[in-house]
Amino acid sequence: MPRVIIQLENIVKRYGRIRALDGITMAIGPGITGLLGPNGAGKTTLIKVLLGLVRVSSGSGLVLGLDLLRKARAIRGVVGFMPEDDCYVAGLSGVEMVQFAARLSGLPKTEGLRRAHEILDFCGIEQERYRTVDTYSTGMRQQLKFAQAIVHDPPLLILDEPTAGLDPEERTAMLHRVQLLSSQAGKTVLLSTHILPDVQAICDGVVILAKGRVRVIDRLETLNRPTSPAIQVETVGDPALLIESIRAAGGQVTSDTDGRLRISADGQAVETRVWQWARDAGVAIRTLVPSRNSLEQIFLDAVREDRDAHS
Repeated sequence: MPRVIIQLENIVKRYGRIRALDGITMAIGPGITGLLGPNGAGKTTLIKVLLGLVRVSSGSGLVLGLDLLRKARAIRGVVGFMPEDDCYVAGLSGVEMVQFAARLSGLPKTEGLRRAHEILDFCGIEQERYRTVDTYSTGMRQQLKFAQAIVHDPPLLILDEPTAGLDPEERTAMLHRVQLLSSQAGKTVLLSTHILPDVQAICDGVVILAKGRVRVIDRLETLNRPTSPAIQVETVGDPALLIESIRAAGGQVTSDTDGRLRISADGQAVETRVWQWARDAGVAIRTLVPSRNSLEQIFLDAVREDRDAHS
């Protein structure tokens, strides 16, 4: 597998006068990458471009080493796609739908049925596989779409809102399966979602789109790292005295909605100074961990930057 799985160069897609994609250039490597953006950012159009379902206005690209403009059918053969909308044939059972997806991918009938049962076991669909999909709940249909996407063992998965409609337990299980496919089966995953905690939980990198342009692309670990040393602190009881002590000593402190403090100060050994400030203020510390940038704030800043640029 190439080190760069998806390589796009100045991709533009116009619908009349509207630029749905406006010069997209990016490189995505192995692992799990979150694709984020507000409504209308261009995420759906980008996915359609990657699958060869819409023709680009200009630009070039490679997906798994295949030319985006000339090898669209070959690309679709090696990509597993889970759409956001329901995708099933009325009257078919769950196992028949997954077998149908396997047949469309070129697997023989018997092998397709074997793979369908194997994948449904992996996805946690038990006897429900013999019921018609029309009777499935929203969560079960999500699991079925995921099974259809992976039944032909593709090296690249594009998942569009995979945890939408899942309860907390199902959501955790879905994210765990995606992680297993990436870490143990070596699959590359592009995860398009509005649920930021999902990205924070399992993604290695993130791409944020706004107005058809890439506003942020980086590893999540790098984005989460604050530009200056800072500590996140939770106190026992009212932190007001600690805040007063920190500010009196020239430190910087902010409080989030949960009452946790983000503390920074010039120089090194911020953690040691926080313990000293807490002792001087007579305040007990419950937890003290290195502070990380919030993915939510990174997302909001990227969208706000785009709005300011177009205002």
